[in-house]
Amino acid sequence: MPEEDLVDIKFRLYDGSDIGPFRYSSAATVDMLKQRIVSDWPKGKTVVPKSANEVKLINSGKILENNKTVGQCKVPFGEIAGSVIIMHVVVQPSLAKTKAEKKVDDSPKKVVCSCSIL
Repeated sequence: MPEEDLVDIKFRLYDGSDIGPFRYSSAATVDMLKQRIVSDWPKGKTVVPKSANEVKLINSGKILENNKTVGQCKVPFGEIAGSVIIMHVVVQPSLAKTKAEKKVDDSPKKVVCSCSIL
């Protein structure tokens, strides 16, 4: 595999810590990157993705789609050859979990006075 087909990528987490850098082929998909992030997630973090579907990768202000390759996601200008690309990682828990949490939190609502003085 030619050297220019390999890309070094570092993943920046929500708290500023990093995973990587790792070397990937330009043909690797975003879904493959997400699988690696989930498997290498640091222990002791408060937010932990349960699957790759809960992970969003952001590069150059764009959310990357699972079917895109690393080569398609690279910025064509501004990157120095041999430098590490930093992708931001956002964890979004699945909607089913958040809906279940909301249902559990259905405590009796307090009556609030809605009087207004004019």
